[in-house]
Amino acid sequence: MIEIKGVSKSFGTHKVLDNVSLKIDKGTTCVIIGRSGCGKSVLLKHIVRVLLPDKGKVYVDGKDLDALNEKELDKLRLKIGLVFQGGALFDSLTVGENVGFGLIEHDKISKKELLERIEESLCLVNLCGIGNLMPSELSGGMKKRVALARALCVKPDIILYDEPTTGVDPITADSINELIKGLHDKLKVTSVVVTHDMKSAYMVADKISMLYQGKIIAEGTPEEIQKTEHPVVHQFINGLAHGPITETLDNFR
Repeated sequence: MIEIKGVSKSFGTHKVLDNVSLKIDKGTTCVIIGRSGCGKSVLLKHIVRVLLPDKGKVYVDGKDLDALNEKELDKLRLKIGLVFQGGALFDSLTVGENVGFGLIEHDKISKKELLERIEESLCLVNLCGIGNLMPSELSGGMKKRVALARALCVKPDIILYDEPTTGVDPITADSINELIKGLHDKLKVTSVVVTHDMKSAYMVADKISMLYQGKIIAEGTPEEIQKTEHPVVHQFINGLAHGPITETLDNFR
């Protein structure tokens, strides 16, 4: 469903992605782990062509994103739901207007069908009947769920999650993980989850890939990653203060 081939991306003199290649099969959940600032979100932005690679190609559902015109790209993007790290809800819009925003902007749909899709999406995340509330009336966990409902409203084939459990308490984080896994099993979507939360990664992933210094340094099932002997991966997944990652950082100081 998604293939990233030899993608490199720099901002000024800082190389964020360095010849990254990754294949994500249809109907699977791929979790990309790595430290904050390692380029995980940058990689996600290439999948929706918000960013263009300096080198390499990105294919979604067999289509070369670089070869699509704006109309073709808009059509493809309607198959992709994106759940932003902070929710990114519009404060001036109701919950319902936030959830239906993608369809209002990009699709021809009757008001009746729109309202039905909004309510259906809210119910999928266990928030039936809150469409008239404002974002300011929601808890942090509810905002995360509304952001997910907005992604679901376009009936996507692919859902991209950018740090879905950041900024919420452990109980809420666990419920979000259960929701991600349950929606994947129910809707059979292809999911890409960016996170540094290993509990979340182990819970939702079919495959885990680690990004470090611009490269994918390890791939495998949650069980394979947990048994890794790779020193960098071992330090990261176990949250150890001492190891090759911190030694490398010390060399830059």
